[in-house]
Amino acid sequence: MSIFSGKKPVVLPIPQGFTADDIKIESSTCTGEKTIGFYSKADRKLHYSELVTKRQDIVDFYEKYGIVAKDV
Repeated sequence: MSIFSGKKPVVLPIPQGFTADDIKIESSTCTGEKTIGFYSKADRKLHYSELVTKRQDIVDFYEKYGIVAKDV
């Protein structure tokens, strides 16, 4: 029996001013490092961004906000 069994993951609300359609993955030109977050067209920046090292990180980001991933 696992001590973590039965725990449901915490689902965060989508940050105010953003929608699921605002999620974007950016890649660094220099290093190729990828980040995922909510893209603001107003200031052209990613907000609430997280590092992506593998495909599962993208799936986890969507699940964190209770969004069904489209093309992941």
